Formats: sequence, structure tokens, C-alpha cells
Amino acid sequence: MEASYKSESESEAWPGTQRPGTGTVSAAVREHLRKLCLREFPCGAGSWNKSRFLPQTWRTWRELVPKEEDVVSPGEETVEALLGLVRSPHSPWALLNDSNAEDSFLRELAIRNPLMITDTFFYSYFRSLRVVDKEVTLVDKDLLKFLKLEELVLSANRIKEVDATNLPPTLKVLELYGNEISSMECLCAHPPAGLQHLGLGHNKLLGPLESLYVTADHWPNLVSLDLGFNDLTDLQSMVASLRTLRHLRLLVLQGNPLALVPYYRGLTIDSLAQLCVLDDITVSPNEKHLFRGLSLNGDLLAQEAQFVVTIGNIRGVLDTSVLDPEPGPEGPFVAYSYYVTYDFVRDEEGEADEDTGELAEIIKPSPSSELLVEESPEEVGEDVIKDIVGGVTEEVEGSLESEVEESGESELSVISGPSTVLQTPRASAEELAKLRLHIDPRLCPSPGTVLFNTTHKPWAEVIPCGYEMQHSLRDLVPLKAFLLAGTTVTIVEEKILSWPVVLPAVDSPLSAKRGKAEKDKKGKEKDRKGQGEKEPAKQEWKVPKKKKELPKELRQDPPILQVLGRSLVILEPLLAGEPLVSTVCNFGMVRTLTSDRLTLARDSKKIKKVAKKEKPKAVNPIYESDYRPEPLTVEVQIQLNQCRSAEEALRMFAV
Repeated sequence: MEASYKSESESEAWPGTQRPGTGTVSAAVREHLRKLCLREFPCGAGSWNKSRFLPQTWRTWRELVPKEEDVVSPGEETVEALLGLVRSPHSPWALLNDSNAEDSFLRELAIRNPLMITDTFFYSYFRSLRVVDKEVTLVDKDLLKFLKLEELVLSANRIKEVDATNLPPTLKVLELYGNEISSMECLCAHPPAGLQHLGLGHNKLLGPLESLYVTADHWPNLVSLDLGFNDLTDLQSMVASLRTLRHLRLLVLQGNPLALVPYYRGLTIDSLAQLCVLDDITVSPNEKHLFRGLSLNGDLLAQEAQFVVTIGNIRGVLDTSVLDPEPGPEGPFVAYSYYVTYDFVRDEEGEADEDTGELAEIIKPSPSSELLVEESPEEVGEDVIKDIVGGVTEEVEGSLESEVEESGESELSVISGPSTVLQTPRASAEELAKLRLHIDPRLCPSPGTVLFNTTHKPWAEVIPCGYEMQHSLRDLVPLKAFLLAGTTVTIVEEKILSWPVVLPAVDSPLSAKRGKAEKDKKGKEKDRKGQGEKEPAKQEWKVPKKKKELPKELRQDPPILQVLGRSLVILEPLLAGEPLVSTVCNFGMVRTLTSDRLTLARDSKKIKKVAKKEKPKAVNPIYESDYRPEPLTVEVQIQLNQCRSAEEALRMFAV
């Protein structure tokens, strides 16, 4: 190729290159055509092919078609050679990877017949325009120049409103996915009468009035409608309007909050008898039969979504108790427990103080039956939460001392009774507000959610949570946002130190009376001996030996919480139509060879203490070469309740 190639149109303006403004559809189309270089080498007309064209001053349009020359002039290229330059993937003039077949056709046309590439040709040639992810914000009136346009795709742009008067009346397909449209009202001002497919998925349609804009008055020939992944909430009003679209056969509503109600699919199928495909799933005759008659009572169904959260077994937890020293007679006695927390969206129609109650539930100590253990666990992590309820503990200790000083009899009754644990009272709302400053932020729910937790369980190789909770929610728009964000699952270790309560010595009136009686008795015995009376024979009473007693009262320190693992569970599949999300959260390895060997040594001591009649189980030693610790995991399952028949829907959700 010669470097002297020069385009004959270099001095001329590219047809239509005067942009009315950036961000319009027509400007994006012109920019795309400019990047195709349809008037630059090897396309267009220039010194590389000028001999193929006759003089243009007096020739008609038919005579402008280039002649086929057997031999080209020196310095020029044949048509086949120029086509090879745009077809070869290794050529510097090859099309970009994201180009389509239409771009390839235009470039080859610009080589074969470059004089046809004009504005008039473009406006009459294009039947489909795809302007995707081009930062378009305005559908301008220049779009009306495309006289034969049938398909317009403006997805993944920044369009907030569409002036329907600028849409060509010949349109049959209009796609506006992934924009910022908040209402369909703008499209209904002057909609294309022949439109057959309307795609408005992944926008911001919101409000009960949107159902007014999907009627046959605006879209008489609509066959396919996609409103998926918006914020539509009123299912009953929506299906009532869609019932007027007699030609509707394909419908997508999944991803909207209204699709989360359990009877969504059944009510939609029964309301739209002509529907063939709903949410990309073919409507079967069996479905129509199961939900027959549900639409007659659709107004009686409560608009609420129901989820069931199930948390199964925890595995791979490090037994920190083997690293703690043995407790002395003065304590501390250490108790460890483990539980799982997760956050779930708050229902605005529920109780206002639900978050306060859940926080108090998380920080409260474990039941007293789990406090006295044989082995004392240790605290494993560095970022441990200390002094969570310090103010509450001081109040408890102060009230305890005052009670002891006021009542000596009650003190004796406490000592003589069984071993007890003094529970910390439930914190008030003001105290909980102070506690938030000391709690690990990973244990606090995100805004708009509530933190839930399973029952506290002691350590085991496999800790069975056995947790199941049903969540019923009527505020569906925040629910959709929560499902898109997901829920955070956390495994928490709770450590509680308990100390024997040292009570002050108090003189009892009963003991004083006993001492005085014994002195009188001894004085009488001395008088009898002095008078020579014979002492009566003593009776021997066998007093049973008392067993060694455990500390009678224990004072609990505030619980020390440590996050062992934290993971995000993706819930978006529930919004996309999946009825169940089931996963095993893997937090990685937390157990070590040293800790497992200590646990094994402790277990072997327990085995030696079994009865002689029982055959002890063999304990295999742990070798470093064969050591394969189990990762810390927890089983999580979240299910979206869905009705399977009209009878079930009416039984469960009829108001």
C-alpha cells in the first residue's frame, strides 16, 4: 500500500456529523458510524480506487455504480484485496470484537459501492438500531428520520423519560432495559400503535398507578411484555390491567416485590387465561387446573411474603476450653457456648422495639445449667468484646450487697440451699444504647434489619443448632432491597466467667440462743458432780458425713463475645424465581494440631474413668502427617414459601 492514499472526501464534511448534542440517540448512532470509518481507506472512494468510477458531473444514479475493470491502474487496489483487509482478523483495519454482522455489511458495502453511503441511504436502510451502553439520556426527534425502523434497543443507558412522540410509528420492538425510568406514563402519551414487544426490565418503576399504563388502550397489539426487576408491589391491580391485553402471550414480572407473595404465579396464570409463558417458564395445563378460580377471590388475599430460615449443624469449631487452666476453689468457673446470628429485613408494620429485644437477647448470659463445667475453656481470639454490660453488673453487685446486709435469715437460707447462679437482669433500652458502643460492630445489624440468633449450645465436634424461624413481611419494597444485598451469617463464641459470691459473716440470733443454752447445761452438770449425783449414760448418735459441696452462689461477669466466622449469603436467586437458597458457609480453618491433641488427651482421660464393666473405646493418636482439620462451617437454608394450589392459597392467605 502506498502512503500517498488520499480520500476524496477529506475536505468534505461527513454527512450528518453535526451533532445536535451529546447524550442523544442520533448522536450515538453518528458516533458509531464515524468509528466504522466508512469513508476512509480501505472503504470509501479515494486514490486507491478512483479509476473504477466515471465522472460524476452528468451521470445518473445508475451510472454511478462502479465498473468492473479487468486490470486496475497502477497504485490502486482491487475490490477483493480491499475486502481482504477488512475481513482478516490480523489486519489493522479489521473490525473490533464487539462489532456485529451489520457493521461488517456496511464496511463491505462502502468498499463495493461507496457512493451509496449517504444519510438518505442510512435513514431508509436501517430496520433495527441497537444503541447499548452509550450514556444516552434523550430520545431525540431525529429518530423519526428512520422511515423503516422496526426494532429499537436502548438498553443500559441513562434514560429517565421517553418522549413517545419521537418514536417512529413503524416500531414493533422497543427495549429499554437497565435505564432509570420511574414511570410508564411518558410512553403512553403517544405510543407506537403496532408495538408487539415492550421491554422495561431493570428500571425503577414504582407505585400502584403503573398498572394504569399497561392496558389495551395504550398497547392494543402487545404480545410480549417484560416488566421484571422493578419495584411493582400491587399484584391484584397489575393482573386486572393485563387482562385487557388480548394478544399478550409472554409476560415477565419476576424480580418485582409483587412476585414474592406465595400465590403470585397461581393468581397470574388464572387471571390471564391466554398467557403461554410466565417468567420464561411455560404455563402448563396442570398449573391452570390447580389454580382455577383463584382470580375470583384475588382481592381477599393478603399481600405478604413468607420466608423460612433454617440453620443446621456447625462443624470445625475450635474447643478453646482445653487451653484454659483448671479453676481453683475461688474460681473463675468458665463456660463457653456457641450460636449463629443472621440479619433479616425489618417489617415496618411490625413492632418498633424489635431490634432492642434482639440485642438484649444476644448479650444476655447463657442458662445457669451450662456454667459449671469440668474443663475451663480459653479465650482464643484477639478482638474480644469486654465489659459489654459493665454498668449493669455494678448495679447487680450493689443490690446484692444491700440485700445481704439487710437480711441475715435470707442469707442463711441461701447458703443452705442448692447451688444457684445470680442472673444479670435484662437491660433496658437506655442501657442497650450504651452497650452498642462496646459491641463488636460485626454483631450489629445493618440499617433496616434485625439480628436473629440461634440457641446457645456447648462445644461439640458437631454442634446441632436445630433452628427454624418463619418471617412474614408485608413491606415488600425494602424486602427486595434486602434480598439484593443478602444476609450476613456469623458464628459467635460466648465466654462467661463465674465467681463464688463471698458473703460477710453475720451473727445469727439462733446461734446466740444455742450458745447460751449450752452454757446453762454445762453449769448444771458441774452442780450435779459437786453434789455426787450419778451422770446419766450418753447416747451415741451417728451423724452422716456431708458430701463435698460446690460453691453455693456464683456471680457472673458480663459475657465476652468473639466472632469466629462471618460470611455473606447471596439471596438474589430468591428474587429471580428460585424457591430455595441452600448453602454451607465455609469460614476456613480455625482448629490447630495443638488444640486437637489437647482435646484428644482430655477425651482419653474421660474414657479411662468409665466403669470397669464397660469396654473403653480406643482413641487413635493424631499424627502431623495425617492431620486434616475440618473447616469451620455452618449449614444455612432460606426458603420462599409458594402456594401449590388455589385451595392452599385461600386457606393460608385469605383475609
